[in-house]
Amino acid sequence: MLMKKITFLVLFLLAGFTSMAQVEIGLMVSPTISSPRFIAEDKYNFENEGSKLGLGVGVVADYFFAQNYAFSTGLIYRSKGGEISYRYVRDENGSTITTQGQDDNSLQYIELPVSLKLFTNEVAPGTILYFQVGGSLNTRVSANVNDEKVINGEKVSKRFSIFEADAILGGGAEFQMGESTKLFAGLTYHRGLSNVDDFYRDVLVDKNIGIKNNGFSLDVGVKF
Repeated sequence: MLMKKITFLVLFLLAGFTSMAQVEIGLMVSPTISSPRFIAEDKYNFENEGSKLGLGVGVVADYFFAQNYAFSTGLIYRSKGGEISYRYVRDENGSTITTQGQDDNSLQYIELPVSLKLFTNEVAPGTILYFQVGGSLNTRVSANVNDEKVINGEKVSKRFSIFEADAILGGGAEFQMGESTKLFAGLTYHRGLSNVDDFYRDVLVDKNIGIKNNGFSLDVGVKF
């Protein structure tokens, strides 16, 4: 229900913005390479065993409040994740206990980015550069671990946080293709700011452990 309300709100805002001459609406495809970042003590031996190649697709909107400055937002569906291993050895009552595992996590989010875009003047005929900085509030819509959605009779989605916050930093170029059509291509760094996985806190009994998503995306699209 919450996700539907967010979607309707964003679509309503985008529809309202299209009546303004300073707004450009577009479609974007965004292949993404993501991997986990660990906030944990060395004794747990967390390792990044592999990155995840995912895809982002969605709608973007740039609202120009000055000639070379725009407020940018949109609604993006994006896949993230990565492969994690851990190994914790401890002594307990004279016995050596080892807690270890390896998980291939795959997560899907609906992202609501909020950022500032700075545009240059033309660097070549019909070509301008842009730089982007801001954040993104993401809502998890699906998850699986080792290609399973249910493990030991429990949905794996319960171990992951519903919401995620990202910082985004990127840049790229726009190419004028007609009176009102532009192609764009850029590279964006997504740095996770919030813990997304509570499983390791529970299995290793340490509330200070954090797993955060990091990634790079190649953003390609068209604006009208």
